[in-house]
Amino acid sequence: MDILCGSIHFMRIPKILGLNLSRIVLRSVIALSLFLLVSQSAGAAGWNGIEPLKSRRADVERILGKPIQDQPGQDGTLHFKVAGGTVTVAFVSARFVSSKKLSPDLEGTVLQIVLQHENSSDTPESMGLSGKGDFEREDIQGASIFRNQKEGIVYTFVESRLKTTRYTPSARQLGRARAG
Repeated sequence: MDILCGSIHFMRIPKILGLNLSRIVLRSVIALSLFLLVSQSAGAAGWNGIEPLKSRRADVERILGKPIQDQPGQDGTLHFKVAGGTVTVAFVSARFVSSKKLSPDLEGTVLQIVLQHENSSDTPESMGLSGKGDFEREDIQGASIFRNQKEGIVYTFVESRLKTTRYTPSARQLGRARAG
């Protein structure tokens, strides 16, 4: 049996102990590929190295620099000026941990990243969102909202132009974060 796997070509590998080694290798490669595919989609979407329920304030400031505005109140939000707009990062509060019954060590991690796009030319079509079954579409008074709960990402378009992108914990990530 000849098998071509990537750039590796297995030429008539003999049966060892009654097993066809080439089939074992091929099945292992397929299993590993499926595992990597599933493990990548299990988490939440992040932005620029910042991940919900993982990154902390120090990580955010290391990546984005000094905030232009720091609101330490209830949500502990930071605001940054970036190329193309602004970014607001909100953090998990003790109140949120309590109300969602999350593990206490999640307090202070990133809860949400909101990008405000100033002059984006992106449309749902240019981003390929219209045909993606992972996104739920909702149209409200001149705006279209595309939500992907599995990935924890929400795009808002006003007059067909991208205005905001929100990165939040995925539903699965929140479920795993519950204490108890």
